[in-house]
Amino acid sequence: MTEDQLQLLLKAQQSLNAAQVLLNNGFPDYAAARAYYTMFYIAEAFLEGESMSFSRHSTVISAFGRDFANTRRIPVEFHRFLIEAQNLRNTGDYGALNAVTPEEATEQINRAIQFLNLAEEQIGRFR
Repeated sequence: MTEDQLQLLLKAQQSLNAAQVLLNNGFPDYAAARAYYTMFYIAEAFLEGESMSFSRHSTVISAFGRDFANTRRIPVEFHRFLIEAQNLRNTGDYGALNAVTPEEATEQINRAIQFLNLAEEQIGRFR
């Protein structure tokens, strides 16, 4: 694991912690956004391991799908989780107030936890 990967994974862990705090305090829109960022940072960590870095979210998501999900290096559903999380994040950030339900935010947090577990299995322990 590179130092950059470690930093991204630690940032992902902090983002997950923030998502849980936000949800517990009645802010599901923002909790879903933090859960998305948890997954996004992990996708960046996977790409960093291949010396790939991108500045746009859409490019990170596309490269993650192309180089990890489509090649079956990771289970395909993780790419779908990332896409769905981004869509829900956009709904929460740019939609109406309270556009994300607590149940939807909880689902995103659970998926983010799965993403962290996958990262530990494939990139290395960091917690």
